[in-house]
Amino acid sequence: MQVEKYVSADGLELAYKIQGSGPFVTLIHGIGADHASWDAIASQLEAHFTVLRADLRGHGASSLITRCSLDDFVSDVDALLDAVGVQKTHLVGFSLGGLIAQKYAVENSARLNRLALISSVAERTDEERARVLKRADQIDREGIAAVVAAAEDRWFTPAFKAANPQRVAYRLEQLVKNDHRSYAAAYRVFAAADRDIAFDRISVPTLVMTGENDPGSSPRMSRLLHEKIAGSQLRILPELRHSVLLEAPDLIAGLLLEFLQPE
Repeated sequence: MQVEKYVSADGLELAYKIQGSGPFVTLIHGIGADHASWDAIASQLEAHFTVLRADLRGHGASSLITRCSLDDFVSDVDALLDAVGVQKTHLVGFSLGGLIAQKYAVENSARLNRLALISSVAERTDEERARVLKRADQIDREGIAAVVAAAEDRWFTPAFKAANPQRVAYRLEQLVKNDHRSYAAAYRVFAAADRDIAFDRISVPTLVMTGENDPGSSPRMSRLLHEKIAGSQLRILPELRHSVLLEAPDLIAGLLLEFLQPE
């Protein structure tokens, strides 16, 4: 299906894609990606759900930005659901998308059925925030290519890199094509936004998962989320790093289907 557009509360033109049939599942990607980052997972979900995927502001076919806040992203989700006519949805967020999904769940729980958080963050240390902000500053000064080489080791397991060099190279090439101002703006939101979320106020059934060796969205933070969100489920994915959507789409899709279709 062709990518559609809707307008945010502050007038930005944002893009989305919708496919499938059945109950709604809304997928929110991370920094530097677009709705296509969910392709391998969405194709499996679409047999059971209507899958709604949005390009974040500053990403993909959406309007570019130079600054934004977590509240901007949260209001975009609300505007998208209104534009498509969705009353209730499951919500799945990856990385920055997980932070957006967490804040949305705190403020709009009546509109959600279930929540899944993949490689999200909670209670970063000052040192962790400083590292992310340093990357944002470097992107502003030198462009995205300056941080891409380091991203390769943070995101991909050695085994995946060795077996799939072309797929890794293509992913890194896609990152470099991002608008560096929008990319840096989203990085700054990612660095500090977990300070703004009352995680213990999330009341919908929640699944938390992350890669065992993810240095940025670590198991420590996933365990914190699991402890703070009453009744949540936790999955630590053996050996994986940050690129779980690319490296393990079948595993992620299977866990999501199991969680979103309770007996």
